[in-house]
Amino acid sequence: MTEDERVARADGEPGKHGPAGADRWAAYLDWVRDDIATVVLRLSDAEQRTTRLPSGWTPLELLSHVLHMEQRWFVWGFLGEEVAEPWGDWTVDEPWDPEQNGRWAVADDVTAEELVARLWAVAERTRAVLRDFPLDARASPGGRFAADPPTLEWICFHVLAEYARHAGHLDIVVELAGPQDEG
Repeated sequence: MTEDERVARADGEPGKHGPAGADRWAAYLDWVRDDIATVVLRLSDAEQRTTRLPSGWTPLELLSHVLHMEQRWFVWGFLGEEVAEPWGDWTVDEPWDPEQNGRWAVADDVTAEELVARLWAVAERTRAVLRDFPLDARASPGGRFAADPPTLEWICFHVLAEYARHAGHLDIVVELAGPQDEG
């Protein structure tokens, strides 16, 4: 990716005069979600599964992580719905436990295209939540939050910040990978 391509990617940012509130949150989440998906899909299959960092994650694993992360916060967290594998992006069930040595993982037979399709399905659920609930609504007790559930707006801030961090991480990985062969 050239320097000019990095700058041009800002063109998709939601307009500064667009609608406020939940519509703006949905637009910004769509923007960063699409950015990450597009960057990973542009990489060769080999680069999608290659790590370039000491922590060991690959772009495909990052893509899996963000789709699970969004689902954990909006579906399992806010809606309180059961999620089959809330930590399905990890090798362990309790990734916060340092003694378990968890890391992100994606099965060999899973493709970037499959993960992007799943990411957009989660995005549709997120957009429905933002359409159907006020931003000051508290997350459902149970699910992810047994006590002190956050507001929907807090969850939006948290998820957008996590997406932004990971988009930056992905930019670094792509830069380390060097130019990609388009053919």
